[in-house]
Amino acid sequence: MTKPFIVMCAPNGARRTKADHAVLPITPNELADCAESVLAAGAAIMHVHVRDDALGHSLDVARYRQATDAIRDRVGDRLVIQITTEACGKYRRSEQMAMVQELRPEAVSLAIRELCPDNDAEPAARDFFCWLKTAGVMTQYILYSQEEAAYFAYLLSIGVIPDESPFALLVLGQYNNRRDGNASDLDPLAAAMGAKTEWAVCCFGQAEQDAVARASALNGHARVGFENNILLPDGNTAFDNAALVRLAAKCRGDRPLATAACVRQMFL
Repeated sequence: MTKPFIVMCAPNGARRTKADHAVLPITPNELADCAESVLAAGAAIMHVHVRDDALGHSLDVARYRQATDAIRDRVGDRLVIQITTEACGKYRRSEQMAMVQELRPEAVSLAIRELCPDNDAEPAARDFFCWLKTAGVMTQYILYSQEEAAYFAYLLSIGVIPDESPFALLVLGQYNNRRDGNASDLDPLAAAMGAKTEWAVCCFGQAEQDAVARASALNGHARVGFENNILLPDGNTAFDNAALVRLAAKCRGDRPLATAACVRQMFL
């Protein structure tokens, strides 16, 4: 059977504001509106960030619950809701892990470089990753380089990451250094994943759709949205997140689009 193509949408991120794009979704109601539109466009997973009163990045459990409830009220279980653990320079590893354990979300993304940056962090990371598996939290591991991909493979081999069928996110480009991604950088990262690891790509900047098309050809998946990119391939600004999801869905070739139910069957 042809592997379904998962389209994820990351509609807001930790840093962009409405000064960057007028319809960047921030409030629970705006995130619910966005969820409806990206679901209709073909997304199966929505990657959610929440903000504090000053519109800064937040890992507040109550704010996550408000956002999740608003999305669920609007789309039910037709989207997997994935929350972020991103530190954004504000949170320690212990705070990131404690938030997830209190919230118990359906799905979470976490950066290996933040939660398990070195050998000294491995015991605590192992305990947390095992808790995620036992609690049934769908986990996606974020990787930014070939070196991190190699470390990820090592963590799998020694059981620090207990997933038999892990899910990774391969990031092309960087926000901090304002470096756009290049689709040609995907192949070596994807090659490092191995047959057992499902992966999706996200790409900073205008090359996003090129990276999506390459991911589909390599039997991977894709994450698009305003967190990483607000531009269409022609350089014009996308009207909304759904516009980027629709373009990503068209890159799937002969692969069927994955639904939320399909994603849950794959990873839970």
